[in-house]
Amino acid sequence: MSDDVPSLAKSLLGKYLITNINGVMTGGMITETEAYEGVTDRASHAYGGLRSKRTEVMYATGGRSYVYLCYGIHYLFNIVTNQKEVPHAVLVRGIFPVIGIEEMMIRTGKSKAGYALTNGPGKLSKALGITLRLNGVILNGQEIWIEDRGIEYKYIDITTTHRVGVDYAGPDALLPYRFILDYRKYIA
Repeated sequence: MSDDVPSLAKSLLGKYLITNINGVMTGGMITETEAYEGVTDRASHAYGGLRSKRTEVMYATGGRSYVYLCYGIHYLFNIVTNQKEVPHAVLVRGIFPVIGIEEMMIRTGKSKAGYALTNGPGKLSKALGITLRLNGVILNGQEIWIEDRGIEYKYIDITTTHRVGVDYAGPDALLPYRFILDYRKYIA
């Protein structure tokens, strides 16, 4: 858990996001994240202290998933990151697929492997089998978890930009809270 959600979002780059759905493991290296600072962040679902059935999990103790349906089409996977009642979260926007690629191709209906399989938050959730069923799940290695495989990268390989699709957030849309790792140097 951390009060500095942008730093935490950056530190997740190079880690592995893994799922075990019905005994089938899939996963890959996290390559893109976005930070959301809760009640003070106009781009956050918890801005202004908003609490709803959908956002309540953001107020839980960090280390669990926040999954929601976007545009009625895509499930998006976030990691709740702070102490209880502080609704910070990190959206995982992209992974490089490594584990269970054939299963990811079946889940997505794609016939070609590679980064295009999971280079967006909706795409990665579909490929990894992440649905609302995993909302609020503790990231403890039973169904979904983050794994540190010792990838050490140089900060020069990280691009920092403003977040995507949050123009409604006014000046908060321009915060440098999106982090992208040039993964090509770190994939064997």
